[in-house]
Amino acid sequence: MALSASSSSKQSAIREFRQIHRVVVKVGTGVLTDQTAEQRLDRNAMAELVRQIAEARQGAGVQVLLVTSGAIAAGREVLRQKAGGGGRDIVTRQVLAAAGQGPLMNSYQELFMGHGIRTAQTLLTINDLSNRLSYLNVRNTLMALLELGVVPVINENDVVAVDEIGEVFGDNDRLSALVATLVDADLLLILTDTEGLFTADPRTTPEAELLPVVEQVDASVEAMAGTHKNPWARGGMPTKIEAAKLVTSGGIGMVMCNGRAEGAILRALRGDEIGTWFRPVTARMEARKRWMLSRVLDSGWGEVIVDAGAAKALAERSVSLLPAGVKRAAGEFHRGDIVYISGESGERVACGIANYSSEDIARISGLRSDHIPGVLGYHYGQEVVHRNNLVLL
Repeated sequence: MALSASSSSKQSAIREFRQIHRVVVKVGTGVLTDQTAEQRLDRNAMAELVRQIAEARQGAGVQVLLVTSGAIAAGREVLRQKAGGGGRDIVTRQVLAAAGQGPLMNSYQELFMGHGIRTAQTLLTINDLSNRLSYLNVRNTLMALLELGVVPVINENDVVAVDEIGEVFGDNDRLSALVATLVDADLLLILTDTEGLFTADPRTTPEAELLPVVEQVDASVEAMAGTHKNPWARGGMPTKIEAAKLVTSGGIGMVMCNGRAEGAILRALRGDEIGTWFRPVTARMEARKRWMLSRVLDSGWGEVIVDAGAAKALAERSVSLLPAGVKRAAGEFHRGDIVYISGESGERVACGIANYSSEDIARISGLRSDHIPGVLGYHYGQEVVHRNNLVLL
């Protein structure tokens, strides 16, 4: 069984925690709402979560992306509907989400501004992360926001995506896992209304034990996933286990814990004993390297030829590839394709995701980055391949 409930294993997991530089925090409906029949947003709970995020950012310099539920709960409040008052069909829930998204975001904006932190609303669908070009656009946007010190507040676009508010996609759990892999996060932190993963459903099995560490998400772990006690929360334990499986296979660790536990976010970032720690099953860079190498041929044959100076800079300093160091493009490829980067003598230096098509690169090769808009009439950034999307060979 790929798990451990021993204290020594937990201490080992704590020692394995590296410095967290970027974290995706997913907060579920059960954490954001009160326990009344109305199931309204709990502003005090939201304020405490924001306070902890602000402390993590300002005290330790951690970049935080917040994936939040709560739009439907906010919509019920706006339209004065009770949580148990019916209207669970998809159209009604889309209406509630549309009515609640603005107030939800406004609450976050006011709370973060109280700490001098700017936010940016980001509504996504699964298609945004499946399509090659939109995937790259979303990643570039999120990375640019983080570099500007902004906290992206991300939610599923419930108005146009029925998977999330139906029975398939989950309560933002899978979305948070996809975002974590998208931005190369160090940790995915899922805040829920349970203490973590138990050996059995603690509501029906009093002797069930909390698992501090899961070594690998396998069939035995998946079998432990029960149903969610909150009928308005659409995720439940199965989607959280799926999220853990997704991120850990990509080299990212995950903590699942009770979001209302005192200092839950800060404790998880410190590596304290809280909730369940899902260990990554491979090194993050190794997983990304394997993914890029596996996709470079699938994208179609493409290559960017660089001069000796650019090849040396890439190999020795892990910098981005700028058009000034590019000699030419070989083969035909599109923006978002994974291409080889080679020296003039033919040796392959790296592979990476191209910000520009082969046709565009033919026009901007050798130019300074600030000349790109004048030549192309548009630009997708100053890099031909950004260092975050590049793997040395």
